[in-house]
Amino acid sequence: MSDAAHKPNHPYHLVNPSPWPLVGSLAGGVFFMGMVLYMHDKLPLWAIAPGLVMILGTMYGWWRDVVREAQIDKAHNPVVQIGLRYGMALFIASEVMFFVAFFWAFFDSSLFPKEAIGGVWPPKGVQVLDPLEIPLLNTLILLLSGCTVTWAHHALREGNRADFIKGLTITVILGLIFTSLQAFEYMHAPFAFKDGIYSSTFYMATGFHGFHVIVGTLFLLVCLIRGIKGDFTPDHHFGFEAAAWYWHFVDVVWLFLFTFVYIWGSGSNY
Repeated sequence: MSDAAHKPNHPYHLVNPSPWPLVGSLAGGVFFMGMVLYMHDKLPLWAIAPGLVMILGTMYGWWRDVVREAQIDKAHNPVVQIGLRYGMALFIASEVMFFVAFFWAFFDSSLFPKEAIGGVWPPKGVQVLDPLEIPLLNTLILLLSGCTVTWAHHALREGNRADFIKGLTITVILGLIFTSLQAFEYMHAPFAFKDGIYSSTFYMATGFHGFHVIVGTLFLLVCLIRGIKGDFTPDHHFGFEAAAWYWHFVDVVWLFLFTFVYIWGSGSNY
């Protein structure tokens, strides 16, 4: 039979059967089970390692397959790219709802403080972090990283590969600095995760955001490696565009966290 007989009669790409959705679901279950057991003092911290390794393996394998679809199979035509854009937009929308839940818990506790915590927010006896120290510095770092990733995007669209790599490299470095400063803040925080409703809502909201920063940094690092290899062109670079969308989403969420959790939520205690 001729090759033409095997060509699809539509512009959509039918993805080959993939193990990654199932493996990713199992990885998430193993990781969060390890987190729950660790938080309840049933197992040491290393209990989260198997799930974490599985998640990283899933990320690598799934990204590898999608890159092959784009670079080798040439399957990401304009129609497929529209679908990818809708998919990324819906993914970010689902992430927004995660943070809505955490902010809901925070505002429910802070706007209507219960008698058990003294009827005030922050609860009596809680020493809060100074928002004008590391949190402010991290805010400036994330805002700057939003500028550098935008610079990289514009450079790529203009065919300026050197500036694209420079801007993206700076963005990755800023993401690593943000994570390092947040880890330092956690290690020196005057309260622990299980010390009460203030610490629980604080760590859930800021920690989940910190996890997103780590994922976003890895996302951008993969794009940087692909950019150095020459995978992106001015008119074909959705992989990087998706990473930039994700990074801007992380920036916006942090502004809400800094404003409400760090500044407003600290009351007059700082």
